[in-house]
Amino acid sequence: MIIYELKVKGKDKQYRAIDEAIRTSQFIQNKCLRYWMDNKNVGKYDLSKYCAILAAEFPFADQLNSMARQSAAERSWSAISRFYNNCKKKINGKKGFPKFKKNCRSVEYKTSGWKLSKTRKAISFSDKKGIGTLNLKGTYDLNYYDIKQIKRVRLVRRADGYYAQFVLDVDVKVKTQPTNQVVGIDLGLKYFIADSRGNVEPSPQFYRKSEKQLNRANRKKSKKFNQAKNKAKLRQSNNYYKARNRYARKHLRVSRQRKEYCKRLAYSVIQSNDLVAYEDLNVKGLVKNRHLAKSISDAGWSTFRSWVEYFGHKYGKVTVAVPPNNTSQNCSNCGKKVNKSLSTRTHICTHCGYVEDRDVNASINILNLGLSTVGHTGNYAWGDLPSWGIGVNQLSNGESLNQESLSL
Repeated sequence: MIIYELKVKGKDKQYRAIDEAIRTSQFIQNKCLRYWMDNKNVGKYDLSKYCAILAAEFPFADQLNSMARQSAAERSWSAISRFYNNCKKKINGKKGFPKFKKNCRSVEYKTSGWKLSKTRKAISFSDKKGIGTLNLKGTYDLNYYDIKQIKRVRLVRRADGYYAQFVLDVDVKVKTQPTNQVVGIDLGLKYFIADSRGNVEPSPQFYRKSEKQLNRANRKKSKKFNQAKNKAKLRQSNNYYKARNRYARKHLRVSRQRKEYCKRLAYSVIQSNDLVAYEDLNVKGLVKNRHLAKSISDAGWSTFRSWVEYFGHKYGKVTVAVPPNNTSQNCSNCGKKVNKSLSTRTHICTHCGYVEDRDVNASINILNLGLSTVGHTGNYAWGDLPSWGIGVNQLSNGESLNQESLSL
C-alpha cells in the first residue's frame, strides 16, 4: 500500500460540509464503542450491522455514505482489537482500553461515495452531506494508477486546510546496487546521530528554536479565551478561534520540519549502506524523565527510526534493531564495561586505554551487536507510507496496525 496526499480546494460551504461529515463519523465511532461496552460477545461484523441501525435512527447519520459509516465502525473495532491483543500479550502497564473520541479530524470513504474527474484533478462526493466537487492540489499524479487500485479516500482537516489521502494498492520496491557498507547508529541529544565511522549529525532542535514564538502565540490565544462563556457552554469569540488556528499552524510547521529532516537523513543513511543497525529505544519510557522529556520529544527518534525502516524495505536494505543495554558503557575496543555518567562525553577505557567520543563508541557497539545477529533479521517496514503515516500499515479493510522493528 502507498498513500498519496493532496490538498483540496473548495468553498466555505464545502468545508463546513466536510466538518459535518467528520462529526458524523466520530458520532458513529463512539456509538459503536458504547454498543461494544454495553453488550457481550460483540464482534467486528456486529458493529458493521449496527451502522445500519444508527442510519435508520438518526437522519444525519443516514446522510453519510454507507461505506463511510462502516469505516467509522472499523476504526472502533481497531481500538478494541488492539486492547484485546495487549491483554493477551500481558504487556506491562495500561492495556489501552478504548476511549471515546472528542476531536476527530478525518472521515474515510471506501470504494463508493466519491468519484475522480477525467483529469484526476478533482474529486466529487455523492453522499447527502453536500461536500460536492473539490479541486486537488499537489505534485502527485493519480493518472498513473487505475481507479480500482484506490481502496480508500480519506478527508483530513488540519490547521492549514483540508487534505485528501488516497490509499493505493501498489507494492513499490526499488532495486539498488550494493554499497558493501555497514553502519551502526547511536541516537542522542547532543548529536542527533553518531555513526560507527565517526560521523556525527547535530540535533536541529526545531521546537527549541521556535519555542518563543509558540509561547507568544499561546499567550495571545489564552488572552482571548472567556472563562465565563466556557462555564456557560457558549461559543468563544471568532478572535479566539483565529488565535487558536495561528497557534496550531506554528506547531504544524515545527512538526513538518522535524519529519522532513528525519526523512532526508534516513534516506541518506539507507542509500549509503547495505545494513543499518540502531538502538531499540523505549521512547515512551524515556520521556517520563521530566528533565529530558522536552528534548527527547524534540529530537524525533521514533520518526527517524520509522523512516529508516520504510526506506530499508523499499530499497531492499537490512535494518536491525538491537538492545541498547550498556552500549554507551562498554568499550568497543576490548569489550570491558566502563561506568560513566551522562555528563561524561568522552569514553576513556581504564582497561586498554582506548579513547573515543561517547556516542561514536556506542555506535560501534551497536554495529557489532547488529552484525552478530544479522542472520536472524530482516526488513521490518510494512509498506510505503508518507511522513504522516509512518508506523501504521493501512490495510484494505480499514484496520490499522501499529508496528515497529523486531527487537533482537
